[in-house]
Amino acid sequence: MNLDADTCYQALLSHDPRFDGVFFVGVQSTGIYCRTVCPARTPRRASCTFHPSAAAAERAGFRPCLRCRPELAPGNARVDALGRLAAAVMDRIEGGSLSEEGVTALAEELGVTDRHLRRVVKSELGVSPVELAQTQRLLLAKRLLTDTTLPITEVAFASGFSSVRRFNALFQERYRLCPSEIRRTCRPGSVPDALRFELAYRPPLDWDALLQFLAQRAAPGVEAIQDGSYRRTVRAGKCSGWIHVRPHAERLTLQVELASSLAGAVLPVLSGVKRLFDLSAEPRRIAEHLGELATAHPGLRVPGSLDGFETAVRAILGQQVSVKAATTLAGRLAARFGEPSQGAPAPLTHLSPSADLVAGAEVEQLTSLGLTTARAQCVLHLARGVAEGRVSLQPQPDVEAAIARLVELPGIGEWTAHYLAMRVFAWPDAFPHADLGIRKALGGLAPRQVLQLAESWRPWRAYAAMHLWKSLEAK
Repeated sequence: MNLDADTCYQALLSHDPRFDGVFFVGVQSTGIYCRTVCPARTPRRASCTFHPSAAAAERAGFRPCLRCRPELAPGNARVDALGRLAAAVMDRIEGGSLSEEGVTALAEELGVTDRHLRRVVKSELGVSPVELAQTQRLLLAKRLLTDTTLPITEVAFASGFSSVRRFNALFQERYRLCPSEIRRTCRPGSVPDALRFELAYRPPLDWDALLQFLAQRAAPGVEAIQDGSYRRTVRAGKCSGWIHVRPHAERLTLQVELASSLAGAVLPVLSGVKRLFDLSAEPRRIAEHLGELATAHPGLRVPGSLDGFETAVRAILGQQVSVKAATTLAGRLAARFGEPSQGAPAPLTHLSPSADLVAGAEVEQLTSLGLTTARAQCVLHLARGVAEGRVSLQPQPDVEAAIARLVELPGIGEWTAHYLAMRVFAWPDAFPHADLGIRKALGGLAPRQVLQLAESWRPWRAYAAMHLWKSLEAK
């Protein structure tokens, strides 16, 4: 990733939030690295170095600023082929991929050689995959020490360290502080009832539009939108619980509350929340590219997915039926195949059905819930593909190939595949051009004409689709 030093320094001088998380600033006079929005006094240009990732800054010998807290920075959306691979690697690492398996296994999962994976990550992020994973674990530990009252032993294991001794040693080596020195108020004891965090975003953020989109598709018992906030049950590996998300009243952050039962899965859950609310987006850059189309709602995001299988099933249920009818079916499916959620606040009652559980069902069990035979068969094909590892519903570096694999499944066409590319694969250029709503918003153009018109919106056609759907509300 090429960083122009003069441009970077101008962004730092103006504390420009558009560059928050796009790069980090190493300050040689203090030995720390910061975000562009850091409230501290701006250092001299000669003291600054610029780094494409937090891991690269730490590799250069800098430690994270305690004021602007680099671990809170938004991610960096990437649209080119190499950037998508680097982003997919980051997504898997945040999900804990390198905690149990090595780089070779990760490369095989992403369909590339480990040599190519290492080369791309080094080029885009300035570090090796292992260094990236190590920094993620340390920054998560720093976040847990700062934002929670978890005992330090719990922090070490929740951050992915296999021993407290290794955690303490690496923390001291990298940050030159003991973990207890990071903790502002050290209150050792039992695990708290809930864990609270903040996730930053680049403004503007159209929170109401995000909630409206999710509310229309929320599965009863699994998701709920109440009082301007989002709640849902969550399964992450062996952990399960609930989350509560709402915007901060004064800062450019979302406040995220997690059940304490998710303490062992904080990193993948927070990563999922970032995807769900599209916090890595650069809205001003996107709005400038889309021009007049984005004028009315410049903060519009592409809602992502915290559970790829759930989103895919919901898309299948929504084929050729109303949004309300599909939501009713999703609720029935959750009540029948979802495990009860322990300790979740009302009206949350169930975890979203897993692919493994649905894969073992019979067609008749699904049709009894109101699904047509064709929809039931499609859901089962998808569930079995995911359970057997033939279908991946995570962000992918080769999105076109992933779409092609989806279309091979009976009952999944181009519209469904591109819709999932928008939400599950986080591909900013996905575009369901044959969608009736998009065609209506464009005055009834034929699908081929829609595609031709949309060429000028590349590589942000997914955002164009959101704006076109939004425009129908005013008609």
